Amino acid sequence: VQLQASGGGLVQAGGSLRLACEDLGRSSGYSVGWFRQAPGKEREFVAGIRWPGSIKYNADVVKGRFSLSRDSAKNTVYLQMNSLQTEDTAVYYCAAGRSLIFSSLPRAGAYEHWGQGTLVTVSS
Repeated sequence: VQLQASGGGLVQAGGSLRLACEDLGRSSGYSVGWFRQAPGKEREFVAGIRWPGSIKYNADVVKGRFSLSRDSAKNTVYLQMNSLQTEDTAVYYCAAGRSLIFSSLPRAGAYEHWGQGTLVTVSS
């Protein structure tokens, strides 16, 4: 597994971004999670998709604005983020892990592999 996160950037409040987490190693059977870490704050769970397809969101973060999807043919998991707010500014990381149960998706320690992170900056 070799994860590459992309799609971050600078966007105005109310705008949208789509983050992508590609597995360059083209592995299969992995659950994928998105986490974020804002300056001075701890890393927090955003959303995760358990292999093969059940999805869990952190409702306090997502608030119905984000959606997760997987394109298995491209070995990529997407995080579509709409109605972005300044508090969404953070480095977003994707992670992959085998044999995760659904309730483990929010736990960073459950994942074996991490991407490098992509910075999302939302301006007011």
